[in-house]
Amino acid sequence: MADMDLFEHAMHERMAHEAPLSARMRPRTLDEFIGQDHIIGPGKLLRRAIEADRLFSSIIFTGPPGTGKTTLAQVIANRTQAHFETISAVLAGVAELRRVIHEAGERRQLHGQRTILFIDEVHRWNKAQQDALLPHVESGMVTLIGATTENPYFDVISALVSRSRVFQLQPLTEDHLQRILDNALRDEERGYGKRNVRLDDDARAHLLRLSGGDARNLLNALELAVETTPASLVDGSIHVTLDVAQESIQKRAVVYDKSGDAHYDTISAFIKSVRGSDPDAALYWLAKMLAAGEDPRFILRRLVVLASEDIGLADPHAMQVAASAAYNYEYIGLPEGIYPIAEATLYLATAPKSNSAGAIFTAQKLIEEQGIGPVPTHLMDANRDARGLGHGQGYQYPHSFPGHFTPQQYLPTALLGKTFYHPSGEGYEAQIAERLERWRRMQAEGLGYASSPEPAETDDHADPAADPSR
Repeated sequence: MADMDLFEHAMHERMAHEAPLSARMRPRTLDEFIGQDHIIGPGKLLRRAIEADRLFSSIIFTGPPGTGKTTLAQVIANRTQAHFETISAVLAGVAELRRVIHEAGERRQLHGQRTILFIDEVHRWNKAQQDALLPHVESGMVTLIGATTENPYFDVISALVSRSRVFQLQPLTEDHLQRILDNALRDEERGYGKRNVRLDDDARAHLLRLSGGDARNLLNALELAVETTPASLVDGSIHVTLDVAQESIQKRAVVYDKSGDAHYDTISAFIKSVRGSDPDAALYWLAKMLAAGEDPRFILRRLVVLASEDIGLADPHAMQVAASAAYNYEYIGLPEGIYPIAEATLYLATAPKSNSAGAIFTAQKLIEEQGIGPVPTHLMDANRDARGLGHGQGYQYPHSFPGHFTPQQYLPTALLGKTFYHPSGEGYEAQIAERLERWRRMQAEGLGYASSPEPAETDDHADPAADPSR
């Protein structure tokens, strides 16, 4: 038995030595942990709870990859007297959860020991799997630590979120990454402290700049640079130049999941930038989406919607430009297809804006509240029953009158004088506003009702079912 223990210990030591640099350099204590001062800085609630081993309520860590979610969980594991159990939602299912819960019950009954359960990528579990965990979190059988790169308020069931404290981790700053890099180069036990590694300043800057706030990405690039660079025959040093660094991390990692938060947040930033008439910001978010592999058709669909929703008749050409960009992309594809997408983005961002097309929602709301009014007889189809019921009788053909207009009732009688569409006065719509004001005044005079004053421009026409912050 002793021989088996020695064998397992030797295997553990070997695996620890051969683990990737990012795993070897993982902080073991709060003092070694770098970054996230907003949640584990001196005096912060989470730090106090970890240091006092008083973590009784469940918590969820959310944030981009490489920001320390799993590391923070392991720091807690190293500190606590509770039994710490780790499972991955990618690999484990309900059967594994049952085992953990069963052993937690025995541990509590026999030894009075608490169990902390860390679930990595907790958002990967479906609703049924998360529901299976819920009663054991509620009863306190296990204290949950969940880690997710997604928004837990969308990807974790609300019952679990409501029973947990959510802590959001931020991308690491360049200063944080600098300290992590220096630690890896100095540490003689786990890093490269025993090897003479010379890292040029421009190589260092390149690694820091392109790691994207991700410590794992940084350390993986450093490891690749060091391990693939031959040592000098003169002094045994390993010289990491800019060329070596560029080969080790050629492209900044773009954090982007087409079905996750990054997708929705980035397209939201893109649309809001175009709507807000900022072409520079719009191009930046467009570049991010394209670099991350977003489907250009998705972007173009959003531009077509925006052309009518946020520009409308202030510039009727906007719809044509957006539709043309969609057609041209299908015709030529990438990489050249980026030009019509960029052109449409710039045109829409710099076009005058109007959301007056949202008047349709005002009309829909009125119908929902009051029902549908009858069609006036003179507007009815005269081809079917002009003689018997008088359909179409009294209709005046506008083209037969000067200016191709004549006052005539078009709305149901109960709605005479009601207006839904109010031109913004921007761009081409200013001309529409002038014509429409004249026609509405003539209409009111001809039909004998008071003309309603033009309201101040607002966003009252917004879709009542839509979130204006989207």
